[in-house]
Amino acid sequence: MSTEFHNILNKYWGFNSFRGSQEKIIKNIFSKKDTLALLPTGGGKSICYQVPALAQEGLSIVISPLIALMTDQVNSLKNKNINAECIHSHHSKKEIDRILDNCIYGEVKLLYVSPERLKTTLFIERFKKMIVSFIAIDEAHCISQWGYDFRPSYLEIAKLRTIKPETPFIALTATATPQVCSDIQNKLLFNIHNKITDSFFRGNLAYSVVQPINKFEYLLKLLKNKMTAQ
Repeated sequence: MSTEFHNILNKYWGFNSFRGSQEKIIKNIFSKKDTLALLPTGGGKSICYQVPALAQEGLSIVISPLIALMTDQVNSLKNKNINAECIHSHHSKKEIDRILDNCIYGEVKLLYVSPERLKTTLFIERFKKMIVSFIAIDEAHCISQWGYDFRPSYLEIAKLRTIKPETPFIALTATATPQVCSDIQNKLLFNIHNKITDSFFRGNLAYSVVQPINKFEYLLKLLKNKMTAQ
C-alpha cells in the first residue's frame, strides 16, 4: 500500500515523499489502529487523513470545530477534484439532506462536520447507513478540560463507537501536554494508547528579549534597519 499512498500524494498534492511521521500515521490508520498525531503547526496534519481517505473504500468523516476550517479544507479538496463536503449551520435542512444522501449513495470521500452535529437525530440515522473507513478528529485538544479550547461536544464523539465499533479514530493536534494527550485518548476510548509525535524544533526561528528604555524609539529603529536591509 505504500506505493499507492505515494501515488495519491503525488497525484493530488504534487509531492514525491511524505514529511516526518505522515506515512507512519497513514499506515496506522490503514491498519485500523486508533492513533493520536501530535504534529507542529504546518506539519501537514490534513495529509495524514486525506491520503488514507482516498486510498480506502467508503467515506471518511472529519470532525472540525470551526466552519471556516471546514469550508477552507473542502474548497481546497474540490479544487483538486476530490469529492468532499461539509455540513454546518449555514446549510438549510434540504441541503443537509442532500449531502448526507450523497454520503450514503454517492461518491463523497470526506465529510466535514462539527462535533455538535454528531448529536442530531438526522445525522445519527444517516451515519448508521454510511460505509465509514475511519473518523478523524481535528484540533483534538478541544476534547480535554486541560486543553486551551475545551468544547464539551467533543466528549460525545466516542458514542459513535457504539454504532460502528470497528471504525478507527485518528485524533490530530498541534497543541497538547502529556496530560492532554492522555486525556484525548481516554475520552475517545482508545483500546491502546498510541501517540505519534514529530519534533517541534524550528531551526529557522530565534527568540530574543530586550528591555528598551523607550519602546517606541526602539521599534522605529528596528523598522528602519529592516527597510535598509531590504
